[in-house]
Amino acid sequence: MAEFHLAQLNVAKLKAPLDEPSMSGFVEALEPLNGLADGWPGFVWRLQTDAGDATSIRAFDDPLLLVNMSVWESVEALGEYVYRSGHLDVMRRRREWASYMVEAHLCLWWIAAGEVPTVDEAKERLEHLRAHGPSPHAFTFKRRFEPETEVVTEDDGWLCPA
Repeated sequence: MAEFHLAQLNVAKLKAPLDEPSMSGFVEALEPLNGLADGWPGFVWRLQTDAGDATSIRAFDDPLLLVNMSVWESVEALGEYVYRSGHLDVMRRRREWASYMVEAHLCLWWIAAGEVPTVDEAKERLEHLRAHGPSPHAFTFKRRFEPETEVVTEDDGWLCPA
């Protein structure tokens, strides 16, 4: 089992509330895409309510700002799902439903395998990325970092970083 997993957060500013007719294509795509993700190789977890998605979770004051969070075994597993599945077809249509965001709307970070990230942690990571750019704390597909590991060796009874 891997020591680290990849957490991701992405946010989208919807053009209208989900119950508007203009959003029907997006709403109809949610369940199939979530099902696809749930069965995708390398998928670990995703943020959802009992309804099976995260559309009712209000992480921000703006009710049109949606959050999507998930955990994957690796950057490659997430990338395969995002760019080589039916998810890509929906992403190509995103401007029908979501406004262009000038600031970063996606961030990635490493967590210990078995941990589940919180929405507050994810928001902090996104704000850090927006303020400081990609770093081991929060990064993007374009600028990635490997998991930080602390290697410890025993030397004359002292534990020292290797």
